[in-house]
Amino acid sequence: MNVQALPMLRFIDHNGEAVEQLPSWADGTTLVKFYQDMVMSRTYDNKAVALQRTGKLGTYPSHLGAEGYGVAIGHAMHANDVFIPYYRDMPAMWVRGIPMEKNLQYWGGDERGSDFTALDGTPSRDLPFCVPIATQCTHAVGVASALKIEGQHKAALVTCGDGATSKGDFLESINCAGAWNLPLVFVVNNNQWAISVPRNLQCAAEFLSEKAKGAGIKGVTVDGNDIVAMHDVVLAALDRARKGKGPTLIEAVSYRLSDHTTADDATRYRSDDELKQAWRYDPVSRMKQYLITQGLWNEEKDQAWATRAKSDIESVVEHYLNLTPQAPETAFDYLYESAPKELNAQRDQLIHKVMRMQGGKHG
Repeated sequence: MNVQALPMLRFIDHNGEAVEQLPSWADGTTLVKFYQDMVMSRTYDNKAVALQRTGKLGTYPSHLGAEGYGVAIGHAMHANDVFIPYYRDMPAMWVRGIPMEKNLQYWGGDERGSDFTALDGTPSRDLPFCVPIATQCTHAVGVASALKIEGQHKAALVTCGDGATSKGDFLESINCAGAWNLPLVFVVNNNQWAISVPRNLQCAAEFLSEKAKGAGIKGVTVDGNDIVAMHDVVLAALDRARKGKGPTLIEAVSYRLSDHTTADDATRYRSDDELKQAWRYDPVSRMKQYLITQGLWNEEKDQAWATRAKSDIESVVEHYLNLTPQAPETAFDYLYESAPKELNAQRDQLIHKVMRMQGGKHG
């Protein structure tokens, strides 16, 4: 089944042609910025995969194919909103001001990668990555409850993959959000694969957004490869949430163009023909074609921006690789607010072991 043929919100099709009049906010300057951010995100992603392959990064979840989805979310949120991401959300986090280096630190096993401080030095209220499936949705309910109590017209936005919508954590969270009328937006990155399980084996419903009905909340399906449609629907959902009109469940239909992670081999469960077909709906090339058609972009500008993106990413990577590693015992320091005695004993044992290996030097 060609999921892109299903009815959903869309302004620009996969050929880069406008099929509806674009929203008033979608001026040329904004759309060029969106495209540039998508290219930067993809350049980063390619480099991160290369780092993992050469042993300089741990297992890494590529966001190839999700650039439009992520950049749209990042630009739609206000600075004082709260983002509760899942593990494939580097583009949105970066757009919100979290340095790319934090992402490298996180997947490199450095706990400092979860200490979010924006580029301007402001501590971020956004939560770190959540790798367990769907548990971040329950966290988001707690965050949104706090925002409602504060009464300052802020919103929370939580993301997950299509596989997460089959988990009790997700279903309980949307139910609670609806019952409590929380300022919360759920965005499902329906990239068609929950690791090796295809979308059609997960749920018999035509749209995952239909799950909103049982929770009594608004549900909408959008073409997640169309950054204009994606941004517009997130803007509207966040506005509803801030005004006390309740939560929204957004299903963003996209496609995971990569393996699930660098520890996965997608050729074992999906065909080359399917992947080749999915590349036709690539969000980056779609926006590029639209901008060129509108006279807002050209190949010369594209090459210049690609060069700029590569240079910027190389600078980030160089700084990451030159960071002084954390002491081994810091692996124990972020598990509990107050560590149990047994854990402290193990931590001390590790310190002594490292000191012996270093000939008594440690610090």
